[in-house]
Amino acid sequence: MALNLNIDLDKIPTTGAGSGTSKQLWNSSLTGVEASCALAQEDVERMKSYKNSILSVGRDTGIDPAIIAAIISRETRAGHFLQADGWNSEHKAFGIMQVHRDNHPRGGKDSEEHMVQAVGLLKSFIQSMNSSWSPELRYKGGIAAYNCGPGDVSSQEVDQNTEGGDYSSDVVARAQWYKKINFF
Repeated sequence: MALNLNIDLDKIPTTGAGSGTSKQLWNSSLTGVEASCALAQEDVERMKSYKNSILSVGRDTGIDPAIIAAIISRETRAGHFLQADGWNSEHKAFGIMQVHRDNHPRGGKDSEEHMVQAVGLLKSFIQSMNSSWSPELRYKGGIAAYNCGPGDVSSQEVDQNTEGGDYSSDVVARAQWYKKINFF
């Protein structure tokens, strides 16, 4: 039985951004969900240029557009952290959703083709999570796997091997913020 990808994002528990991720906020001592929300808010103006593509990809793939936006916010701060050629500074991941070079990135750095490829990877990671987990935990585990790979998400502590130890919690908190402000 396939996992229903249409879940209520508010039912996914989150602690938000850890202290390392929170340091992206200038002159702020915020951490946790408040920091994730502030980071998403900083990105909202840049995110507007991707809104139509995000909505289209979300509709076509069944992934909530708020999750797509939250990953774009976390990965590249809505394109702000990308090099001019679309790669990250280490030349290991490409585009606004940072598809790893081993996955042979497709499309332009902010194209729908790029987003479709990235969201396809996310969907496969969500569906590969432990079937005994709740749908919400499988979703969160898939988000963690988007960052560190599915082999590194083997327990319900899904962020233990992610960058900053907070990747999925931060992405979920940012997505919940995008939903709260009715961005999508």
